[in-house]
Amino acid sequence: MTRFFAFVGTLLVAWSPWAAAMDDRTTGPIDGSAERNIVEQWRTARVADLTGEQGWLTLVGLFWLEKGDNSFGRSPANRLVLEHPALAPKAGKFELDARGIHFTAHRGSGITHAGQPVTTLDLVPDTEGEPTVMSSGPLRIWIIGRAGKLGVRIRDVDSPRRREFTPIDYYPIDTGWVLEARFEPYEPHRHIRIVNILGLEEEMDCPGALVFSRDGHEWRLDAVLEDPHDQTLFVMFADRTNGDGTYGGGRFLRVPLPAGGTTRVDFNKAYNPPCAFNDFATCPLPPQQNHLAVRVESGEKVYGNGHGGR
Repeated sequence: MTRFFAFVGTLLVAWSPWAAAMDDRTTGPIDGSAERNIVEQWRTARVADLTGEQGWLTLVGLFWLEKGDNSFGRSPANRLVLEHPALAPKAGKFELDARGIHFTAHRGSGITHAGQPVTTLDLVPDTEGEPTVMSSGPLRIWIIGRAGKLGVRIRDVDSPRRREFTPIDYYPIDTGWVLEARFEPYEPHRHIRIVNILGLEEEMDCPGALVFSRDGHEWRLDAVLEDPHDQTLFVMFADRTNGDGTYGGGRFLRVPLPAGGTTRVDFNKAYNPPCAFNDFATCPLPPQQNHLAVRVESGEKVYGNGHGGR
């Protein structure tokens, strides 16, 4: 199954240090001081990942390929146009055919792979393992697959978004938003329909739901596995702060795999999807059953003026 977050050994992998953070599966009273230390360490690791060379702030382009030749470069005469001084006016062309994706560089384009000039190169997309990454100065160019479509994704390791990053705003750390959850498995696993911000649809593996109580009401969230080997459950959720304090497209959360049928849901670690930081991400949206009729005033707030995503 194609993953929304086939994040590239070139991009952000799903199992990041900040995603793993601390093991929240312990039960019993929540120690406020310990929780603060855990969340602050998690925030530090997340920001380091976000602002790194392979973080979401470096994305500067996303172009969907059509069958046949797709000319590429800085000149508006190309089909795929990226106005960037590090890219040649006519850099080359991507060819999409039944055999795969192939790149042919124009002479003097400056396009390289593994430090060597490119003439022709077969490209492996991120859905088939580690993608083939080409370079042009600070630009990194590779192929992504999303819901059956193939596209050219480009990052600039010197991106102004990365250089001018401003701190993320958060709700106060609150142990009242660290909740014990019962895991209700689905046997067999369900496949739930997920729509991304582009309107593309895909099914994801849902092994069960997290059920927890807050303010005398029971809530449930369907959790998904992005990969069978993941050590965390991935949750996409919406709540009544969206568009009124938090990013309008919902937020994400990672939860340790259940031990003994229970786990701990820490909304202090609720985080913004990449589309909150960059218009060139392709973020999944929370499924309808994960829309909570409550204000989750915990975790990350909306970043800056927000981004629409595309």
